[in-house]
Amino acid sequence: MQFQYKARESSGKTVKGIVEAADQKAAIGRLKEQKLAVIEISPKGSMGFSLKKFGPFKPKVEAKDIVIFSRQLSTLVSAGVPIVQGLNILESQAESPAFKVVLTGLRGDIEAGLSIAEAMKKHPKAFSELYVSMIKAGEVGGILDIILERLSTYLEQSEALKAKVKSALMYPMIVSSVALLITVFLIVFIIPVFKDIFSSFGGALPPPTRILIGISDALRRNFIYLLLAAGGGVWGLKRYLKTEKGTKKFDEISLKLPIFGILLKKVAIAKFARTLGTLIKSGVPILQGLETVAKTAGNKMIEEAIFKSRDSIKEGGRISEPLKKTALFPPMVVQMIGVGEETGGLDNMLTKIADFYDQEVDTAVKGLTSMIEPLVMVFMGVVIGSIVIAMFLPMFELGNLASKE
Repeated sequence: MQFQYKARESSGKTVKGIVEAADQKAAIGRLKEQKLAVIEISPKGSMGFSLKKFGPFKPKVEAKDIVIFSRQLSTLVSAGVPIVQGLNILESQAESPAFKVVLTGLRGDIEAGLSIAEAMKKHPKAFSELYVSMIKAGEVGGILDIILERLSTYLEQSEALKAKVKSALMYPMIVSSVALLITVFLIVFIIPVFKDIFSSFGGALPPPTRILIGISDALRRNFIYLLLAAGGGVWGLKRYLKTEKGTKKFDEISLKLPIFGILLKKVAIAKFARTLGTLIKSGVPILQGLETVAKTAGNKMIEEAIFKSRDSIKEGGRISEPLKKTALFPPMVVQMIGVGEETGGLDNMLTKIADFYDQEVDTAVKGLTSMIEPLVMVFMGVVIGSIVIAMFLPMFELGNLASKE
């Protein structure tokens, strides 16, 4: 049986080719004998192999895979198991095919003489810049097991924070989508039926009914054009948001939104404090830590503020001073960071800030959910209720029209 593969040589060069073997495991074994670290492998010409390269069919490394890997590797390293042997054990136990490939490449690179951090840097989709920076600090300081434990804790807390925000946004999005679909269905399919019934009786229709019928006719006539316009608008918006100017504008607007802006700002502050505190505690130099935090901030406005803090430290200043000028960080956060700088306990202070804002996000999410639910229901009631009323208004005159006839 033939297998297509993509592998990495000991020099770091990526090669592609075909290997014959009884099964995939044997094929990987043959490639290992050739000192190749497998990146991708699949039966030649198989549908699965081609689909892996595109869209939703491409296998991805999940955050939970990295969390479990970090905890397990931490336990193995603290027990004195050599890193290559530990990776070999974890590779054999990995359930995710995508992550198994990453571990295979990782082990091959380390066997070829690369450091753990350098090997992980070759897999940016699995290991973030933050992760690599902390692993590098752990290797230098000889506390890799402690760093891995901290990383797993950090990733768990970060994922929990994301889950809270998603839970707040999911309900209104689902309900709004359902309301939109129901509205379009009524306008496109139900209104024309009532229009024929009304026209058969004659007489003038009430203004709300005429407006609704006009909207229905316009939507049905121009449905394809409206669909194309909507698709083009979404495509154009995505292209614009991929530009630096578009990303910055979107991030600026998102932080100023009446309800969600406050929540997003709290999430950004919690992430900033948690990430920087974890990096400093792990021995990463402050300048490198700030650069890493800025790149992983997820918001251009926050990123610029952090880079200004980094420049301030380069010039002999403090972190808190430029943060205060941006007006993005609340006075309490700036003051706590300032106290942490003066006392030499910046990492502990940042952790306290992160814990506080995690609770703030949790409270904000609960309040937002409880507030959004009735608002969405009212919105649905008003929209769908207006359509139903407009359709049934002429019914009150049908009896009079029928009696006249």
